[in-house]
Amino acid sequence: MFPVKENILQTVALLKAYQIKQIVLSPGSRNAPIVQAFTQDRFFHCHSMVDERNAAFYALGIIQCTQQPVAVCCTSGTALLNYAPAVAEAFYQQLPLVVISADRATEWIGQMDGQTLPQPNVFGSMVKKSVHLSEIKTATEKWYCNRLVNEALIACIANHAPVHINIPLSEPLFDYSVEKLPEVRKINYALPKKTVGIEPFAEEWNVAAKKMIVVGQMFSNPRLMELLEKLAQKSGCIILSEHLANCNSEKFIHNFDVVLAVLDKNEEANFSPDLLLTFGGHIVSKRLKRCLQAHQPKKHWQLSQSDTVVDLFQSLTDLIETDTEDFLERLINHSFQKTESNYAQSWQNLSKQIAEPAENADFSDIYATGKFLKQLPNHTQLILANSSAVRNAQLFRLHKTIEVRCNRGTSGIEGSMASAVGFASICKQPVYLLIGDLSFFYTMNALWNIQHIKNLHILLINNGGGSIFHTLPGLNKSASLNYVAAAHQTTAKLWAEAADLRYLQADNPLTLEKNLAVFMNEKTEQSVLMEVLVDIQVCKSALENYYVQQK
Repeated sequence: MFPVKENILQTVALLKAYQIKQIVLSPGSRNAPIVQAFTQDRFFHCHSMVDERNAAFYALGIIQCTQQPVAVCCTSGTALLNYAPAVAEAFYQQLPLVVISADRATEWIGQMDGQTLPQPNVFGSMVKKSVHLSEIKTATEKWYCNRLVNEALIACIANHAPVHINIPLSEPLFDYSVEKLPEVRKINYALPKKTVGIEPFAEEWNVAAKKMIVVGQMFSNPRLMELLEKLAQKSGCIILSEHLANCNSEKFIHNFDVVLAVLDKNEEANFSPDLLLTFGGHIVSKRLKRCLQAHQPKKHWQLSQSDTVVDLFQSLTDLIETDTEDFLERLINHSFQKTESNYAQSWQNLSKQIAEPAENADFSDIYATGKFLKQLPNHTQLILANSSAVRNAQLFRLHKTIEVRCNRGTSGIEGSMASAVGFASICKQPVYLLIGDLSFFYTMNALWNIQHIKNLHILLINNGGGSIFHTLPGLNKSASLNYVAAAHQTTAKLWAEAADLRYLQADNPLTLEKNLAVFMNEKTEQSVLMEVLVDIQVCKSALENYYVQQK
């Protein structure tokens, strides 16, 4: 049976009409009627996550897995504010998250009533649309409610962005006497395919001597990678992509951050492009950002699905609102056939000279990361936490069938594990998470009540603090370093066992090798956590020694 509240019935019925079936629910009395509506229709797949911060990141993990919109639902008051970090991440990672919040009756806001605060528009510019529904009493109010929910869901789908639907509910709340969801009006939205004239761009492309394409964070797209390979082969351009771009090819440069690290400052200008083409989301490499800001290309084209200006390298000349695949395909057809340019050859030669960290290096985070990544099977789902985990992984090659996820929208450490748990809850394959100790302990509550998830493999690198802070000149010698880096002596053993995870531990090369074999066993009926205990100073010196060896 369903609640009698018309604003709830319209909202839930429209989510069903838009085929949004994954719903992450957190407990509460004010949102109980909304929870009732979702759980009474078998179309919806409902997930329970007690705290809202982890619930929203859990939802982002489902979006990353399914590439479809997901809704989260919470009660009134500060519960909604806990969604904010994940809403910001969804906004900058362009993930379609639908936030549904129950609210108190409008007249009680600001009157010292419990669990009340001004909820409409609480996320500001971090959502593409925020709607506040009325408590429906008339046919006009019902039409208005239907229109607002349609507007929010269209904005979510059209912009690949979070939206917020706020539902005020007055008492009584728990009258569940409606037999079924109503028939509702869905406003169909036809996604446009945007295209531009290719001729002026092709003319500039063909005469540019040094052409570079930088691919930002994306979902795997085999067709796009095929087009990029053809364009590189035909036009002599160089293509830079990190693991997060999910665009792995032997024809591309993936270790460009290390290439730039070993370059003499006087050589950087020779490796900078005349024409830069960018698309996709975020990149990790600070060195690339600094290099292209210091040696700006004459032309910088940004391919985008919106008119938002993103001028990361301070050199943007053309914002091209178009379909990326369509643009690249037509650029290939209009490109002159060229032999490989000296510019591309210079990049390829130096890239090939860069070695991965040695297998006989000191026992450190880099050592453990390399051993782990080299044993990953093909067609694996790999999730990287932020900070050292994502940077260290970039030092090693990955097979082109391995898909990589990371919450790089705002690059925070607070949601990596919750997103991995959400991803694993939907994914049929084994899911691997590489995470550092601060990220792990920060979001440890994401492991609560997940005994039903059997396919999650967590590799925790514990070096007793934030090792990245020990590498920053100036900060690494400061008296406050241990506070900044949150130095600790905590291990995860009891926490893992409390979460019903199989726990493994390694503190030297032999135990790492032995336990990796168990950790990588994909036939297990229990999720597993392997904690690698390393010394933070050894990690620091191992990283420094690696770059010295490359130079």
